[in-house]
Amino acid sequence: MKALIIDYMSDKIDNGLKDLGIEYDKEMLPSKEKLMELIPSYDMLIMRVDPFIDKDIMDAGENLKAIFVGSTGTNHIDKDYAKEKGIEIYNSPGLNANAVAELVIAKILDLYRNTVQAQNEIKNEGIWNKYRWEGRELRNKTIGIIGYGAIGRRVGEIANVFHMDVLARDPFLTEADIKEDYTKLTDLDEILEKSDIITLHIPLTPDTKDMIGKEELEKMKDDAIIINAARGGIVNEDALYDALENKVIGGANFDTISNELGAGGLDSTDTHVESKLFDCDRFYITPHIGGSTKDSQDDIGDVVLGNIKKHFDL
Repeated sequence: MKALIIDYMSDKIDNGLKDLGIEYDKEMLPSKEKLMELIPSYDMLIMRVDPFIDKDIMDAGENLKAIFVGSTGTNHIDKDYAKEKGIEIYNSPGLNANAVAELVIAKILDLYRNTVQAQNEIKNEGIWNKYRWEGRELRNKTIGIIGYGAIGRRVGEIANVFHMDVLARDPFLTEADIKEDYTKLTDLDEILEKSDIITLHIPLTPDTKDMIGKEELEKMKDDAIIINAARGGIVNEDALYDALENKVIGGANFDTISNELGAGGLDSTDTHVESKLFDCDRFYITPHIGGSTKDSQDDIGDVVLGNIKKHFDL
């Protein structure tokens, strides 16, 4: 039995495969063409979110029996065709929720306390001036959480500890689904108009693409900030650039961007991206590191190994 690992995963998976007597190889972030070349001899594929696993790849995987995904989402796999081919798909739901939520809080604090700009001034210009960087506190602020799944709920839980008011918008939930007494389920307009901080935790779909555009940004408070640790493309980046340049809102801190090549296959780990948003002083960004903690990846490793044992009856 052979496994192919195509993304950075916990060492627990390597060790577990060895213990199970499963031969495995690694090819980090292959292009579609490279994966099609490699996959014919493997029984299982272990991955995160790149590249998109389509009909061509599954047809090339003549021995492929299962795909084990180290993330919650599986929209990077043609699930209908996998079912037709008898290829089982296993995901790892909710295990990076705390990791992403902690990064969201860090991103809020970076903007509220001006940490990036203050550090850059010290390191790049040698200027030490604490009076230029008066910040804000989280207490008594309102956070609007768009998407109240595992990550959104964890963000709300942490926000409550900071004595913040929590608004949530999720079309798949009713008030009966909200067990937390500190969270108010509401609509998008109230979140836009009342929130000091808006954070996004929804998938990118045709319905959510450009969900936050010029009209929505103009409804926000002029000192409000927006965090996107979900998917690029949910916020219209041209509209965001104009809003930041014209001080329509107070700032944005993203862990993703629309041209990061998600689900497109990457030929190397160093991908060049460009955006005019990078010229905005109050736009901060990280390269989709929300779930990238050793803790969460070890938890995911345990689940992936459990799913492998379950599927192959090991």
